[in-house]
Amino acid sequence: MRRQLVVWGTATLPKKNVLTDASAGPRIAVLIYAGGLFHTMGRPILYEVVDKPATSCLIVLCTAVWLYIQKHGIGYSDVGISYEAVVESGQYWRVVTAAFSHISFIHLMFNMSALWSLGIIENPVHAQLGWRQYLKYTVLLVFLSGALVLGMYHVLSHRFRMERYKRVTAVGYSCVVFGLMTILSCLQPSSNLNLLGLLNLPISFAPFESLIFTSIIVPQASFVGHLAGIIVGYLIGWGLFQGISDFWALTGTIWLGIAFVASLKRSSPFQLDWIQVETVTENASPVRLIGGVLQRPPAGNANAAVARAEDIV
Repeated sequence: MRRQLVVWGTATLPKKNVLTDASAGPRIAVLIYAGGLFHTMGRPILYEVVDKPATSCLIVLCTAVWLYIQKHGIGYSDVGISYEAVVESGQYWRVVTAAFSHISFIHLMFNMSALWSLGIIENPVHAQLGWRQYLKYTVLLVFLSGALVLGMYHVLSHRFRMERYKRVTAVGYSCVVFGLMTILSCLQPSSNLNLLGLLNLPISFAPFESLIFTSIIVPQASFVGHLAGIIVGYLIGWGLFQGISDFWALTGTIWLGIAFVASLKRSSPFQLDWIQVETVTENASPVRLIGGVLQRPPAGNANAAVARAEDIV
């Protein structure tokens, strides 16, 4: 059984720039070659899907997001992560949308191909993780790498006066891909990584080898984003978050999801009429459990209504 891995860089562009598929003309040969890289010799694809359920669902999710983006003509500046948009404008939802969004089909294809190859991590036989641990690490990679990218942008733009990093906009799943590759290098340091069928390298050095290799062949790739994924991947691989139980991981994910939806509703340009976020003011009446039902008494009669209720808890 032979597996090969290709890593495609997260696309980063100055705000309002557009990258079209036509600009990727010189890389068409790489695209054609990549089509034959990811398969398991002599094994039906359905078996692979069963072995990688979480990976398969994430690939479907990213592909569905790409289709939505193409249908509605959404660009980098609409969903990408940038210091200017997230930190200065408070559009925190971009940390999530940037990770799962791809504008170019080539970008999507390479990231999903790499993710499919790295899906071996969720197989408990090969990497001792399982799909629950895999999803837990994926959530950590999405949010922590996004936060680290913003922190690096802050240092570069304020400390080193590199103002362009306030406007650099990045999209793509590459932060997570590089993080998973790093975790795999910690779990299986004796394995090898095949780069484009040209180099066979020890996976213990694969994260930094791929970082340099990707930066050379894809100049517009996000060096900062990939490096952030590698750093978070090492923190996970070294066991820093090993003590997080499934319960707390699920609870944290739910709260992060609520925060994401609230931020998306309040500061995104998208029409989300089906989401209602109620603003609580100081004069708002308290919610009480009356007769087994949560009720908010009228503002002027809150105390009277509460006093008349016989079964207030």
